[in-house]
Amino acid sequence: MTTNVGLRSERGPILLALMVASGLIAIDATILATAVPTITKELGGFESFPWLFSIYLLAQAVSVPIYSKLSDVIGRKPIILIGIGLFLLGSILCGVAWSMPALIAFRAVQGLGAGAVQPMAITIAGDIYTLAERAKTQGYFASVWAISSVLGPTLGGIFSALDAWRWIFFVNIPLALLAGYLLIRDFDEKVEKRQHKVDYLGAVLLTLALTLLILALLEGGVAWPWDSWQSIGAFGLGGVLLVLFVLAERRAAEPILPLWVFSRRLLLTTSLISLGVGAAVTGLTSYVPTYLEGSLQISPLLAGLSLAALTLGWPIAAGYSGRLYLRVGFKNTILIGMVFVLLGTTSIALFAATPSVLVVAVSCFVIGAGMGLSATPSVIAAQSSVPWNERGVVTGTGQFARSIGSAVGVAIFGAIANSIFGPAPVAVSSLIDGSGAVFVAVVVAGVVTLAAALAMPRTPVVAPEPATH
Repeated sequence: MTTNVGLRSERGPILLALMVASGLIAIDATILATAVPTITKELGGFESFPWLFSIYLLAQAVSVPIYSKLSDVIGRKPIILIGIGLFLLGSILCGVAWSMPALIAFRAVQGLGAGAVQPMAITIAGDIYTLAERAKTQGYFASVWAISSVLGPTLGGIFSALDAWRWIFFVNIPLALLAGYLLIRDFDEKVEKRQHKVDYLGAVLLTLALTLLILALLEGGVAWPWDSWQSIGAFGLGGVLLVLFVLAERRAAEPILPLWVFSRRLLLTTSLISLGVGAAVTGLTSYVPTYLEGSLQISPLLAGLSLAALTLGWPIAAGYSGRLYLRVGFKNTILIGMVFVLLGTTSIALFAATPSVLVVAVSCFVIGAGMGLSATPSVIAAQSSVPWNERGVVTGTGQFARSIGSAVGVAIFGAIANSIFGPAPVAVSSLIDGSGAVFVAVVVAGVVTLAAALAMPRTPVVAPEPATH
């Protein structure tokens, strides 16, 4: 059974569809940043451009738990197709946007699509492949992210240089159509038909609570002070809605986010690992380029390439992680990865006072390798511990935790940096000190993530047959 893996195998067209769908999200993660100056030059609204990223993250994060639960009820296929459709619609609308507010609104549509595509691609892979097969197919998925880490910034730079930034979004059209066509043609799943009680109340309460809390984290200290009425109100109301959500889920027949997800030690620890990964990656991607550009006066391209070492090391290690966890187990693989993460982050923090492109690039590659050995196996460990009708929720919870980690990281690292940077223009010495403080905080996030990995129970690595749903 384990030999029947690859693009030429019987399940090859499905694998290709999942790779293309993942490529949509992977390219989008890197293609837009390089074009921001060109976009704001035409549309204006430079002060609002951070919302291009914040609204996408917000829409993606709040929709993941809902999509994941629905996939356990009606199946993965309709959910991922809805996600691809929304991402396609959002891309077209972004490409014809006439103003910055319109572009921001259409990025929210893209985010709603991404909230379905990314977790569903991972879940479907968990459905159709055994653990032993996943160890082999990880190389295919890793190649998508490796290629996208280079292709995204390159395309973004080319379209910006040609003053054709709208093609940053139009390039998604053929990819989305291809992924959708392959899934409709080749992916068949059998879902048990029975009556379901949709948890509408839980879905509404969770969406409102997460919207307010994530918005407060993303915009606190940026759009408004932390002690302002907007910040206090968003945190307060979001917290109240979250409590009401927990109470509603205890009484729901089929809760949108079952509370058992947080009562199982394996699922809790793997979610905490995802949260830590999200925070650490956000700290590095947000501050490494600024740190290098400001301290060494190098070009944005060179600074971006230094950070790209992280996105290169990650898929390379993820491709090999399958072989490793089949030999030494999930926990040991994750612990090895976290050692690499701590080595890399500690290196950046220790040498922050003496900026060096080489040190940062090597450190980022080591961190990326550690992430590849930690993030992917933790997701697969969680997936393999549950049956088909729980796998969507479990996968989505991990993706959701990572989004929350990113939002929390933005808030904490931003507060640390701004307390040292001071008012603009920021002096080089303050930039180095502030970035160094952020890198130390990333090390702390790595230590906390390592603690979660140490608390993870040792689970046997078995290779059950894929579900037939």
